[in-house]
Amino acid sequence: MTTPRDALLGLFPRGTEVDGRGVLVVGGCRLTDVAATYGTPTYVVDEAALRRQARRFVDGLNARRPGSHVAFASKSFTCTAVYRLMAQEGLALDVAGGGELVMALAAGADPASIVMHGNAKTDDELHRAIAAGVGTIVVDNTDDLDRLESMLTRPQRVLLRVIPGVRANTQEAISTGHHGSKFGLPLDRASEAIDRMRRHPLIELLGLHLHVGSQILDAAPFADAVKAVSGLGDFDVYDVGGGLGVRYTYDEHPPSVEEYLDVITAAASEHLPDSAALWIEPGRSLVAQSQVTLYRVVTVKHGEPTFVAVDGGIADNFEASSYLGQRFEATLVDRVGGGEPVELVGRQCESGDLFASDLPLQDARPGDLVAVPMTGAYNHTLANNYNGALRPPVVFCRDGQSRAVVRRDTYDDLLARDLS
Repeated sequence: MTTPRDALLGLFPRGTEVDGRGVLVVGGCRLTDVAATYGTPTYVVDEAALRRQARRFVDGLNARRPGSHVAFASKSFTCTAVYRLMAQEGLALDVAGGGELVMALAAGADPASIVMHGNAKTDDELHRAIAAGVGTIVVDNTDDLDRLESMLTRPQRVLLRVIPGVRANTQEAISTGHHGSKFGLPLDRASEAIDRMRRHPLIELLGLHLHVGSQILDAAPFADAVKAVSGLGDFDVYDVGGGLGVRYTYDEHPPSVEEYLDVITAAASEHLPDSAALWIEPGRSLVAQSQVTLYRVVTVKHGEPTFVAVDGGIADNFEASSYLGQRFEATLVDRVGGGEPVELVGRQCESGDLFASDLPLQDARPGDLVAVPMTGAYNHTLANNYNGALRPPVVFCRDGQSRAVVRRDTYDDLLARDLS
């Protein structure tokens, strides 16, 4: 029978353990040592676990449909070291905007392997993409086409983003495949854009792109979306995006990577040409479980309820406190699992700055270290300076060795852009 500690450790990077002193160890590094070296809050990434998950997607997809293609949805963890790691593991890079493109190139990614997204690409961003030799540009709308037609001086591969008309069971803010989505063209308007691109001498239309949303805990919408776009004709490439959800809490049960790949490749075999390449763009499901965020308890207010406040919050975990209201599990680093229920809250000036209600912690006291798993997706990307908070460092741990790949903000950084 699974114990509460086993269930809790199942949310941490695979291979996380509790050592003989009762302390959590991630990537071979004792988290008390990481906190002593880098302070808190700190994003701790199990590098080997992240690499394993990347290979799981690449190897799994190609075993099921040879010649297919995995691109990392880099918005989920916008960090040069992560871009570099993904490129080393054979993934292409999906970028959405000039900043992500600059970081991907700085990481040494082959420009030909980059997929450029965006529903409102500026002239500057498209010029940068074309000049860099970005392999594939995803055309979202006819204004994209207008700009490309005026800019291109050499052939450019493109995909057309379409709206499959599929609503997945997820938060409204991260649902993208339904009728009325701001992303892509409706199916009934896609044919005109397809004809226009096929007539242009410098636009090489590879195929279609679609995306149904994020944090999706049921594989069926992915298959429905593949079927929905199959009526637009035969293409060389079908990019079905990402969106596979992850298990933030004990009550969530998303499909495994293998179950997800089974569903989309079966749908492709049923509805798409046998010769077509299948592209996917995992983000959250690729990076979320690789990271743990370390905090230090600052205040404990005993009562009904008891509030345990840490030295981070909405500034470094926007998903817990934003419109998504995602619950996160957590534990004390040296007293793992169990305890009395508390409200685990952050230090920013919002009542919604809440990691979890009724969270068991063992006699939390000021100075204790708290570890929050499943924070690799969007936490670093959306980190901000609310209340003048200093954005945390990103620390890679592997085989007992740690290294910072992003430094912590300083107060000088907060002032650096102010002109007066």
